[in-house]
Amino acid sequence: MGHWLVTTGVLQTLLAYLATAGFGVLLNIPRRAVNLSGWVGAAGWLTYEVLFQLLPTTVDIKLAIGNLVAAVVIGIASGLAARYKQMPMIIFNIPSLVPLVPGGQAYRVVRNLVTGHPQLATHYLSQVVIIAGVIAIGFLIAEFCNHLFLHFSH
Repeated sequence: MGHWLVTTGVLQTLLAYLATAGFGVLLNIPRRAVNLSGWVGAAGWLTYEVLFQLLPTTVDIKLAIGNLVAAVVIGIASGLAARYKQMPMIIFNIPSLVPLVPGGQAYRVVRNLVTGHPQLATHYLSQVVIIAGVIAIGFLIAEFCNHLFLHFSH
């Protein structure tokens, strides 16, 4: 794990930062939010990757738990960033989700349908649905945590 974190983990975190910040620029979010949005996305991706590397379970469970916890991290960090920058939370949420979006699995669904492998396409489709569902649940949990934080801070 240590070797992975020093080599691949640092590179992937940097690339997640660039992807998030770049997508934020494409979405035309305010310039003063781009850097922080990139760090929120990088934190979510690093959380996902560390859990994916550490969990001793099947790939499907790793995908579900990793994306769930990463979505919670993104949701909580977006809430903190929104309060810090005094901006809407969605400015940080949407670009930060880019690294977690199951685009690769969605591509594999279509490719396997076209090439005549419906069982494999069904497997990848279930991964897409699970990932999208746990991201939504993760945001729900993060919103609950943000409300609790606000309630107890006042």
